[in-house]
Parts: sequence; structure tokens; C-alpha cells
Amino acid sequence: MSTISGVNPAASSAASSAASATSSGLSKSRQGIANNFDQFLSLLTTQLKNQSPLDPLDSNQFTQQLVQFAGVEQQLRTNETLESLVSANKVGNATAALGFVGAKVTVARQGSPMQDGKVKWLLNAPRAGQAAVTVKDKDGNIVHQRAATLRAGEQEFVWDGKLQNGSQAPDGEYSISMTATDSANQVLEVKSLMLATVDSVDVSGTSPMLRIGSFDVPLTDVKSILRS
Repeated sequence: MSTISGVNPAASSAASSAASATSSGLSKSRQGIANNFDQFLSLLTTQLKNQSPLDPLDSNQFTQQLVQFAGVEQQLRTNETLESLVSANKVGNATAALGFVGAKVTVARQGSPMQDGKVKWLLNAPRAGQAAVTVKDKDGNIVHQRAATLRAGEQEFVWDGKLQNGSQAPDGEYSISMTATDSANQVLEVKSLMLATVDSVDVSGTSPMLRIGSFDVPLTDVKSILRS
């Protein structure tokens, strides 16, 4: 995987190769059109020189062919413009993605990676209340349970990665679930988002991917960026 924490030579090389291949293809197409057009003009000139005065060439036919050549040429120019826009957009996306490295982000998924021995989520409760929180590993095994006091609005929930026997849980992705009620014993619907730090950015594909823990996250899945 190609990553960037500054400028990524591998990604730059891949982008350059793709751009060169596209440019080469358009150049060959343009050269082919040019050669065919020159041949067409040569044949047309020869025909005009040798046409019979009693049976002249139909001007509509070669006019239509000239129009067709012009249309193909215009299409090639349009393709070149689109390729330039796509390349510029990819560079812009990669540059923007670089700003995510080292930042804390929230992502719309229950699973969150263990980083520096801890797992974090961003919770959002409609009202203050009490919750019974359960943390599970990727296989669905319960690794942690505890009661938590919730306040209205956004708040971080942090699990220190310690198992019930006091040992440290292994690295990986962990999910959170909870049942919560307010002071009137009404059920609270608490929303949770993954909260983690972006380790690196993969720019080798068509769109940048954020590397968080052991998995990749599309930029479009990021809900917010939290700066200290």
C-alpha cells in the first residue's frame, strides 16, 4: 500500500504513469487522425485534378467527410480537457487528504480500532441518563462491560483496552453497544461513531483512502475532524 505523510513517490509515480499512458493514447489517436486527414486531402486533390468536366465530383460527399474529420478532432480535444480536469482533481484530493494525517476523525461505524492501547468512540445522547455499555471484539465476544453516566450531547467514551482478568486486549477492531435510559426511565437512543487518529493516507487508487488502524476508510465516510 502506498501511503503519504509528506509526498509519496510511489503514488506520484503511479499517477504520472497513468497520466502518461492517457496522454500517449490521445497523442496516437491525434496522430492517426492527422495521417488519415492528410491522406484524404491527397486523394481529394488527385480526384479534383483528374475529374471529368462532364461528370464532376459531388462536393457534398467530401464536405461531409471534412465535417466528420472536424468532429473527431473536436472530440479528441474534449477528451484531453477532461483528462486534464481529472488529473487536477486527483492532485487536489491527494493534497487535501494529506491534512488528515495525525488528525482525530469520526466515522459512521460502530467498530473502532485500538490505538496506543485504547479504543474510543464519540457518543451523542439526546438527554442525560445512565447506560450499560458492552464492548465486543471482531468475533462478537464480550471483552468489556460497564455502567456509564451520559450527558446530553456529544462525549467521548474510552475503553482502556483492559480485559476482565487485567490483561491487555490485542490490537484489532472493537464494536460498542449500549442500553440507556434517562431520569424518567425513558429509553435513550444513543448514537455512536468511531473516533480514531488517521495513521496515513493511501493515494494509489482513484480516490484517497484513510488508513486507520488495520483498515481503510474512504474520505466520504468521515463525519468530522477533531483538532486538539
